[in-house]
Amino acid sequence: MGTAEQHDEQGTGGSEAAGPKILLYSDDVDTREQVRLAVGRRLVRGAPDIRWVETATAAEVIRQVELGGFDLLVLDGEAGKVGGMGIARQLKDEIFECPPVLLLTGREQDAWLGSWSRAEAVVSRPIDPIRLPRIVAELIAARALTA
Repeated sequence: MGTAEQHDEQGTGGSEAAGPKILLYSDDVDTREQVRLAVGRRLVRGAPDIRWVETATAAEVIRQVELGGFDLLVLDGEAGKVGGMGIARQLKDEIFECPPVLLLTGREQDAWLGSWSRAEAVVSRPIDPIRLPRIVAELIAARALTA
């Protein structure tokens, strides 16, 4: 699957405020589902739904980020052909005001790679359903303060 999948079941019609837009990259559909389930539909109760854009290829990540409008990028550092660490570093070098990056790693010991990739945060597997949504909310809030 090379094209982006939109997960915006509720829509953001009319005068409602749009929820945060998050790009989620992994070549593994199960990983993408685990992240979405752990984060949930909203950052906090009563907030607008998160607008997810999923992609399974590095080329589509770059295309989507160039289009703009993202509040956060969640990149799988363990993706098969092109890992999220390299993509994160490339985006940080090439995209003006690149959105914050949350990097998923295979193990806690790989957190140091987040520094190399210039990711703002690193979460290791197995995904912690308490920690992940908290970090996502913190990164999006910090981005909103600087926007």
